[in-house]
Amino acid sequence: MGAYTLPDLPYDYGALAPAITGEILELHHARHHAAYVKGANDTLEQLAEAREKDALTPAGLVGLEKTYAFNLSGHVLHSIFWQNLSPDGGDRPAGALADAIDEHLGGFEAFKRQLTLATASVQGSGWGVLAWEPLGRRLIVEQVYDHHGNVGQGSTPLLVFDAWEHAYYLQYRNVRPDYVTRLWDLVDWNDVAARYRTASAA
Repeated sequence: MGAYTLPDLPYDYGALAPAITGEILELHHARHHAAYVKGANDTLEQLAEAREKDALTPAGLVGLEKTYAFNLSGHVLHSIFWQNLSPDGGDRPAGALADAIDEHLGGFEAFKRQLTLATASVQGSGWGVLAWEPLGRRLIVEQVYDHHGNVGQGSTPLLVFDAWEHAYYLQYRNVRPDYVTRLWDLVDWNDVAARYRTASAA
């Protein structure tokens, strides 16, 4: 059985400072993201063991499925998050992605305000997400609570902003909007555009 692995960051822990300090980035990646990877792997092993022993029960299965979904979604979203950021990021997108933002989200400034608000106003823990929605073939901005994906609409995340307290609290305290504002200075639009091309071509 294949195991999930913690991806290496494409930059050093200190590379995103001052927007995100090296201490926060190391804790976030090496501890929090690593815990989701371990949680997903451990839950898969527990499911396999329960199948082998014919010991699955409705209550047990529900708990394991929720635990697996939570950890795997955390792993997937964090893996995108690291790639979405760059010490050379910022500015705004160009080309087909910019055109799609204009068409579907009313232009870059309107989109930026919406994603900022979506991230800053997530109740509790979660994410603000720019995603491709395949049924309507359009870009959408959505909130993801905890790590649970919006599977009903089958959207593909393109740009994700982590709004869990572990992502910002040591540096920004309880002022989440200040943290979100600084994330815009780090967005790697080449990565987001590549995700858009792949998702929209599927």
